Amino acid sequence: MAVQTVATTTDSADTVDLGPASALACRECGERFALGPIFACEACFGPLEVAYDLPSGDPEDLRRRIESGPENIWRYAPLLPVPADVASKPNLNPGFTKLVQADNLARELGVTGGLWVKDDSGNPTHSFKDRVVAQAIEAARAFGFTTLSCSSTGNLAGAVGAAAARAGFRSCVFIPHDLEQGKVVMAAVYGGELVGIEGNYDDVNRFCSELIGDPAGEGWGFVNVNLRPYYAEGSKTLAYEICEQLGWRLPDQIVIPIASGSQLTKIDKGLQELVRLGLVEDRPYKIFGAQAEGCSPVSAAFKAGHDVVRPQKPDTIAKSLAIGNPADGPYVLDICRRTGGAVEDVTDEEIVDAIKLLARTEGIFTETAGGTTLGVARKLIEAGVIDPSLTTVVVNTGDGLKTLDAVAPTTGMSAVIRPNLDSFREAGLA
Repeated sequence: MAVQTVATTTDSADTVDLGPASALACRECGERFALGPIFACEACFGPLEVAYDLPSGDPEDLRRRIESGPENIWRYAPLLPVPADVASKPNLNPGFTKLVQADNLARELGVTGGLWVKDDSGNPTHSFKDRVVAQAIEAARAFGFTTLSCSSTGNLAGAVGAAAARAGFRSCVFIPHDLEQGKVVMAAVYGGELVGIEGNYDDVNRFCSELIGDPAGEGWGFVNVNLRPYYAEGSKTLAYEICEQLGWRLPDQIVIPIASGSQLTKIDKGLQELVRLGLVEDRPYKIFGAQAEGCSPVSAAFKAGHDVVRPQKPDTIAKSLAIGNPADGPYVLDICRRTGGAVEDVTDEEIVDAIKLLARTEGIFTETAGGTTLGVARKLIEAGVIDPSLTTVVVNTGDGLKTLDAVAPTTGMSAVIRPNLDSFREAGLA
């Protein structure tokens, strides 16, 4: 895989306005690099992430500043790699989605300590991917890119297409050729180029990495490849919002779906930042990861006690989670073990059942990724791994209208009747 590089000093960061972001730092060896469109360390090829000069001073002042900000992710601009005037630029402005107190679901699952669903289906393209793309757009502007691209299992393709249209970028995104039709239509409707690749997501991702190193990719910002360090920071805003919406406190337990694993690692990073800034009380919390049985390399490694994640060939209805070689898998293992959490998986049948359960109890129609997350939460509650007496948050990352095929075979009309009362009564509906 070709790796783009820049000078290893951070002097050039002075010419890039990404707010409090000061450098890129390797998660493995700690080497620091100037802010730029790079994603791998020159020294050890480890992944890079954004390092910050975070605000200092009175936490109460910072809390008031956040609370007075816009009702989207830009209320947290002082903690993100974006310029201070980001809210005035053309962007989809995602975030600050509902944290639903799920009392009906809690009763069904026997949870007494409080159960919440962080419902990110309320974002502009109905998935959490709008958060990460919003961050990537600002980095693309800073680095002078003209085309926005990505490798995607569906939701990201739509988020990139919509954000690019709004911000005035050309878009060209790549997906596996056999995605759900709903996600294909959603990604294509924004007018950018949508390209199907014969193969699974890992094949698509490899192709994109090759394109970055080729002259044909000149001027292209791949949100989840060469812009990945900035893109990934968007997931921190889920952590910020959950804590603010809980009254500036950490949840005791949080259940998060795993695709690449980046969302889980960045939620943990966001929680740690809030603690360091004094915005929440420092106390233990547990993070749980959720996978589909048909693509569960991280779950398999966790259960086996391994530190290495062995790739798998995906075979599951949860296509948005179908990444057989998750880049952040080892870091997910570290976080779940460090916090006392776990990684678990559920069958496709359990995913569908959980989708229906959430819809029936709370009126939230989640896609297969959300069904995976709730299915794992239920499984871990029943096994006594998740403590039902503690505050628990389940993350719903997308809208069920995108994965109708998953539930259509077992969902439909209760009855078909003639337009009269006798037929109504005969159907047992009275």
